[in-house]
Amino acid sequence: MKIGTSDVYAGKSGLFRLDGGAMFGVVPKVLWEKIHPADEKNRILLCTNLVLVRRGKKNILVDAGNCEYVNDKMKSIYAMDNSEFSMGTLLSQSGLSHKDITDVILTHLHFDHAGGAVRQDGNGGFIPAFPNAVYHVQKKQFQWAMAPSGRDRSSYKREQFLPLTDAGRLNLSDGPGELFPGIEILVCDGHTPGMQLPLIHGNGEKFLFAGDLIPLHSHLSPPWIMSYDLRPLVTLEEKERILSRAAEENWILFFEHDPVLSCCRIERHKNSFRVRERVSLNCR
Repeated sequence: MKIGTSDVYAGKSGLFRLDGGAMFGVVPKVLWEKIHPADEKNRILLCTNLVLVRRGKKNILVDAGNCEYVNDKMKSIYAMDNSEFSMGTLLSQSGLSHKDITDVILTHLHFDHAGGAVRQDGNGGFIPAFPNAVYHVQKKQFQWAMAPSGRDRSSYKREQFLPLTDAGRLNLSDGPGELFPGIEILVCDGHTPGMQLPLIHGNGEKFLFAGDLIPLHSHLSPPWIMSYDLRPLVTLEEKERILSRAAEENWILFFEHDPVLSCCRIERHKNSFRVRERVSLNCR
């Protein structure tokens, strides 16, 4: 897809599963399981839909998915699966390698968004997976990741982001604004402090990488909020504000974890929002 002077590509880097109840908070299972059937452990299928933006000499990756080098226990708990989709295949489909990525915008540092930012170094440690890239994270998010609450401590794996600091590859942004020409950063604090969402724009078109503000298309309903969100009422306000803009200005929304519908335009429907038109980005 062409947005201004940016070429936007999408693809999956892996599959995994999370508890359905945690993904929908106070929403009863009888409602969400119609859309997202659960397995015998009450987990629903998710994926890591990622976006690659090619703009001049810049090759910008948005989020990095799960780490492919986790222990068997973690793979089992989250049913992590890279047999069909991986970062390597995603990049090769775009004619790129890990060395070609110039920038990685990490929405936040939870393991399913930042895990793929590193790879094993052959000595039991980790190094940046994209050796020539600058990794961009909100300062507020990094500070929180270094000292998370007891409620979300398990979502952060220091070995997946501290190597970025050790290698001098981490850029800490402070607040919303334009990160690159044609890429504006929106900052949200309901899910986790300092989550950043790239809004790609140009020639009257706008494309929002919705991250964990709206991880699945079913989360278009503002009250459908994950139990993982630290401040759900803040998330509710953020969703209503951003989705209102998206509907009014005809944005394209990109859902990072949806295995069925990755991209669409929306419309307001009564007190909620719904899919108006699917948009194809060849996310496969």
